[in-house]
Amino acid sequence: MPVNLRVLAGPSPCSLVDISDKVNTDQVHNISSDGFEGLLSLQINRFPLHHRTASSDYFERPDRRGITWSIQVQGRFLQPQTADDVLFGNIFERPLTLPWGSSAAFQFMKYIDPTLEHDLTSQTKPWALSPLISTMPHFAHRELGESDTLPEFPPRESLKDDNSQLAEAVGNPIEREKLSPQLITLKTADQRRAYFASKEARQSISFGPNDLITTDFCYGFLEFSPELALRIPGGISFNLTKYWDGQPVQFVCCKRRKLPDDEDSGNQEGVPWEEFFWCVSIQLGEQVEDPKCPELDVRQPPADSLDID
Repeated sequence: MPVNLRVLAGPSPCSLVDISDKVNTDQVHNISSDGFEGLLSLQINRFPLHHRTASSDYFERPDRRGITWSIQVQGRFLQPQTADDVLFGNIFERPLTLPWGSSAAFQFMKYIDPTLEHDLTSQTKPWALSPLISTMPHFAHRELGESDTLPEFPPRESLKDDNSQLAEAVGNPIEREKLSPQLITLKTADQRRAYFASKEARQSISFGPNDLITTDFCYGFLEFSPELALRIPGGISFNLTKYWDGQPVQFVCCKRRKLPDDEDSGNQEGVPWEEFFWCVSIQLGEQVEDPKCPELDVRQPPADSLDID
């Protein structure tokens, strides 16, 4: 029997609303805070909701065959953020119960994303985060003019990498002229991810209110039905239902915490973020758990989000 799930979303783990009924539909959820505004769309293959399963045409597309879940986001950062400071990944509110063989899963994660950093064995707040620009399987950037209209979202066709205007996000004019020939060659996701594996390359890019970012975080190694399972190449699989203690699985986009010169890790709680831009939380359907608001999330957005159907 499938595990009954619910999905929540909002500008931070402390400001979430239930969007379960929007999963696998064309309905989007609006995200609005001091630091980010945009739209979110979620697809989960055979999503277990209210003790039934629902799917989406998204998973029937030839270029999305084998994919089991997708988080699509389109939006703008309202204050300039370097591409090195915008992180994406998972955070947890308490220690994880890790199965035997989990080191193989960690190695797999590092293989598909060399820029990944994590402390999943933390005894306070486990986390795994990467720069958004180097971890996203699909990423598109567009420079917005005053009269430009926003493209359709979610797109009717699968998102493909588009970095043709990325040079406009280089703030320094001299650097822009120098880097433009390199950035214009980034035609594929593999080329983008390889180029932005460099911290220096990420720090040269700054996203602000005129930069429209569209991403699709989608993979096939997580299954939600008939059981919650992690399957990685080499025949290794984990039945996560046995190890999931019910705490929310939170996907977050956040800002990297600036460290003092004499500090080489996170703050007193070991966390490397200081502000949230958006969050998706997957929880057991019969359980409601309120996350503890991180002390460093100093700019708390309004509790309610406006939905655009």
